[in-house]
Amino acid sequence: MTSTTRNILILGGTLEASAMASALAERGERAVLSYAGRVAQPRAQPVAVRVGGFGGVPGLVRYLQAMQVTHLVDATHPFAARMSANAVAACAQAGVPLLALTRDAWQPGPGDRWQPVADLPAAVAALGGPPQRVLLALGRMHLNVFAAQPQHHYILRLVDPPEQPPPLPHHTVVISRGPFDVAGDIALLRDHQVELIVCKNAGGSGAQAKLHAAHELGLPVLMVARPWLPARHEVTQVAEVLQWLWHGERGVQLHAATSRGAERGV
Repeated sequence: MTSTTRNILILGGTLEASAMASALAERGERAVLSYAGRVAQPRAQPVAVRVGGFGGVPGLVRYLQAMQVTHLVDATHPFAARMSANAVAACAQAGVPLLALTRDAWQPGPGDRWQPVADLPAAVAALGGPPQRVLLALGRMHLNVFAAQPQHHYILRLVDPPEQPPPLPHHTVVISRGPFDVAGDIALLRDHQVELIVCKNAGGSGAQAKLHAAHELGLPVLMVARPWLPARHEVTQVAEVLQWLWHGERGVQLHAATSRGAERGV
């Protein structure tokens, strides 16, 4: 198969997706990087970009067929469960090979004060108690649920300014785009007198600095586990995706992933 016969759709929004796009562009591959549209100013990319949803599984099937997509690389965030599930279903219907480029989950080390919780409602419930200063390192999509615990002062680290004021009576918005470093996150936690961090177990290195900072300062972390996903093949390196594109499954050691639940743990 030559590069001219491949037409690759990358489902993106992550550093891994950007790295995948760069690798394909360097090799002259035809590719489109698709964003959900949740970031106002996404990073410039060396391949064609589309923004917005597909319209569920039927819409994605139509797109795959109309654009004659030959391979789909799911490099979405580990918590983009609906998009990933739609991709599995649509690729099965359209007969398009799919590979997920994902990250290993974070694991606590000696001295870490992590409290694992199954999902966001469980994280909200775990916040019952006296007022604290809480860093919500979750992005902007799920802030509303924390209105159920209005006694806390929430520090919200966001990529873009919120279009509407968050429904949290006490909050501070910090606009910042990762990747972050440990020194900067230690300064953030100290400057805002953070007492607790709430984050999703996204894995990878781009957002891990806050966990090292929490360790250094002895702060507790509410760690939200990754959601269930349907069975699919996954790899963790761009090079493995390239081998799959060029040589198929025989060219790379794929591992199957089914429901990850609480053992998968931003």
